[in-house]
Parts: sequence; C-alpha cells; structure tokens
Amino acid sequence: MIQRIQSVFLLLLALAMGSVLFLPIWSKTDPTTGQHLVLTAFELGYVPSDPGMSVSTSTWPIAALAAAAAVIAFIEIFQYRSRLRQLQLGLLNLLFMLGTIGTSYYYSTLGEQMLNLKLTGSFHAGFYLPTLALLLNILANRFIRRDEQLVRSMDRLR
Repeated sequence: MIQRIQSVFLLLLALAMGSVLFLPIWSKTDPTTGQHLVLTAFELGYVPSDPGMSVSTSTWPIAALAAAAAVIAFIEIFQYRSRLRQLQLGLLNLLFMLGTIGTSYYYSTLGEQMLNLKLTGSFHAGFYLPTLALLLNILANRFIRRDEQLVRSMDRLR
C-alpha cells in the first residue's frame, strides 16, 4: 500500500540506509605527508605517502547493520495489514540504525587515532543518512500508530 504516507517514509528510509553502503562516511587527510584515510561501510582505507603501501581495515559491521535496516524497512512496507507488527519492526529498525551510527562513530574515532592527532576528520553524507533515516522511522511509526487508533475508534462505533 504505497499510497499510505508511512509507506513513503519507509521507502525513503530503505533508500537512505541502502545509500550508506555506497557513500563515504568519514575521511581525513594530512596535507603535510599526503596520507589519506577514508571510511566507507565496508572498509577503513589508509593510503600512506608511499603509493605502493595501502592498508585497509574491514568495517563489515557498518555494512551489515545498514543493510539489515534497509531490508527491515522494505519488509515493513508490506506488513500493512498488521500495524502492530509494523510498529515492532520499526522498533527493531531503530536499534539497527542506532547501531549503524554507533559503529560508524567507533570506526571514525579509530581513524582519528591512526593519522595526525592534531587534525580532525570530516564526516560525509554516509554518516548523516542514518540520522535522516531515524527521523523517517519516527514519522512512519507516528502515522502507523495514528492508523491503529483510527481503526480502534471505528471498532468502538460498531
């Protein structure tokens, strides 16, 4: 039922969390040495000044949590007949999105320690999209709850 506003919010949520898999989350560059760190959902890539020496650390928990949140949101769209189940999936999705933000922040602090401590890295769209997804999840849950209240009020009239 894509004509319901909460379905639109859930679709946008799934797209936002899917985008986290492809966009950079954090980066840091040391201009004096030319070293560069980039955090994506799959790796924390470290490129030292030597062109042949690149090191990367796997960050698969970010990718797993973001993908799980996107899949749950997509499944939640098709649970429109059971609004209580939609609310439960929304709560579960909230935990996955908070986990995505937490692990992204954890790996970015690891990256901060790997390269010149005086410089700070910068967060990119991949870090802010889960926050947008949290807002969309809250809005979707609000409208799902409103639908449930409407159905219950109609049942009282019967």
